[in-house]
Amino acid sequence: MIAAAAVGLGGVLTPALSAQALDTSDTPDFGSSVKIYDPSTPTSTIQADVDAAFNAQLLNSGAQFGEQRYTFLFKPGDYDRVWANLGFYTAVAGLGKNPDDVTIHGAVNVDSGWNAGDEKNATQNFWRSVENLAIVPEGGTDRWAVSQAAPMRRVHIQGNLTMGPSNQDGGQGYSSGGYIADSKVDGTVSSGSQQQWYTRNSSLGAWEGGNWNMTFSGVDGAPGNDFDRSYTTLDTTPTTREKPYLYIDGDGKYHVFVPSLAQNSRGVTWPNTPGTDLPMRDFYVAHPGDSAGTLNQALEQGLNLFFTPGTYPLDAPLNVTRAGTVVTGIGFPTLTPTNGNAVLTSADVSGVNVSNLVVDAGTQNSDVLIRLGETGSHNDHSGDPQSIQDVFVRIGSSIQGNATTTLQVNADDTVIDHIWAWRADHGGAPTGWNVNKGATGVEVNGDDVLATGLFVEHYQKHEVIWNGNGGKTVFFQNELPYDVPDNASWQSPTGAGYAAYKVADGVSSHEIWGAGVYSFFNVNPSVVADRGFEFPDNGGVRGHGLFTVSLGDVGTINHVVNNTGGPVPNPAGNTSPSRVANYPG
Repeated sequence: MIAAAAVGLGGVLTPALSAQALDTSDTPDFGSSVKIYDPSTPTSTIQADVDAAFNAQLLNSGAQFGEQRYTFLFKPGDYDRVWANLGFYTAVAGLGKNPDDVTIHGAVNVDSGWNAGDEKNATQNFWRSVENLAIVPEGGTDRWAVSQAAPMRRVHIQGNLTMGPSNQDGGQGYSSGGYIADSKVDGTVSSGSQQQWYTRNSSLGAWEGGNWNMTFSGVDGAPGNDFDRSYTTLDTTPTTREKPYLYIDGDGKYHVFVPSLAQNSRGVTWPNTPGTDLPMRDFYVAHPGDSAGTLNQALEQGLNLFFTPGTYPLDAPLNVTRAGTVVTGIGFPTLTPTNGNAVLTSADVSGVNVSNLVVDAGTQNSDVLIRLGETGSHNDHSGDPQSIQDVFVRIGSSIQGNATTTLQVNADDTVIDHIWAWRADHGGAPTGWNVNKGATGVEVNGDDVLATGLFVEHYQKHEVIWNGNGGKTVFFQNELPYDVPDNASWQSPTGAGYAAYKVADGVSSHEIWGAGVYSFFNVNPSVVADRGFEFPDNGGVRGHGLFTVSLGDVGTINHVVNNTGGPVPNPAGNTSPSRVANYPG
């Protein structure tokens, strides 16, 4: 078997045929950053562990871009009073086949007041997650005051859920999320101070509140479509495949379950989620220190990849060529290119699934960080598309990173389900217009690509460029770059600035729902963008629930889409949005 890789001519990886095959196990070591509990574990032990993880980050200015990783996994059963506060790079998940197999009494809690330099807000509550369990909230309400890159999936809240921080009144406590999928809330969801939120394929007792953009697709109990109240509601989601998840069976063996593809779906998939069960022995379980050569060896051996928490410098891309390959992980494993390379590329094959990763651009510019499918290749993958889920990419963090394009999607029918592509406006390393450079967050060249939950921010040209036909986006959140020095430095071929979301002139069919573009030109408030969205006017490219807003009335966007929609700031002031319910009207 192929079991290693050597560097051949031109630095290209070639297989070393004489090496020994990599070992796998159904009971792998997930590393010291992962703690696993069962119902016999003393509650005091669990509480001490989660408190130690959170308290290490209290008012710690280095935590947001630190290397700490905390993952807490719960085997099936009931757990008495656990109050888990979640900080950066903290994941809590159940190990049951269904969410109700694991019940936590207490809270899985995210609030404001703890982040050094931003104590009053929740707008930087990034990089944390809760999955695959039930919560009986103490006092009847769980709090999940998160912003970007903080998914809640396969969760059953047996009570109410609030997504605003405890200090949200009096003009404080802003929050800027967020994403829920395949979850059930028995009571009422309150959006609180959230600027925007996307809820997909879930079941809610009720929903209250709204700010600029509350988008729902396939959600039982969602409010009716009413864009005047910020609600954009679709009865179903066009295509879904829920994210793979880890579970343990009755014999103590681990599996990764890959849910099935669904069309025009609504509500939760559980219990008895349909899909494919992959034993852990089909995965190479990666640990920090594994090289790109070792990881590619595993792929060549026909294995899937499962990353444990930590950082992974890679001097070559992970090269996925086998249909159906799963690349996933737990605890925010972070991949960084060291040679101006991509971190992952896939061939134009069906069923590749990439999820649960953080990617940091390296100091040497990468042309692209993630590429799905091959340039110019168009094969029908509608029955088994490639997908990318809960992948969060940073151009600038603790590294002064640079990348021309973050995500390039070439494979037809690909599903993009919750990503955050972020050219950093702040970081552990300095950021700035000429420091951490990134032109485009997402470039879509494939046909019939669907994005559900697309967060793309601060890139220096068009943040999303959509070249493929038949594309759809349900929910888009964008902030234009804060640090534009002047309009002379930021001119597109069609006028002042770059539209955040551009559908290429040659595209004949495209549709987007629930989408906002924000300006906050704090380096130079006189900077102007002509429009937030740019569409070809051919009748086949349509938008629903589009808006622009000037945060704090800093900076100007003249139109929402093309030359339609009034400017922001507008006469109402006070960060009031400009809205276009449907385009063309």
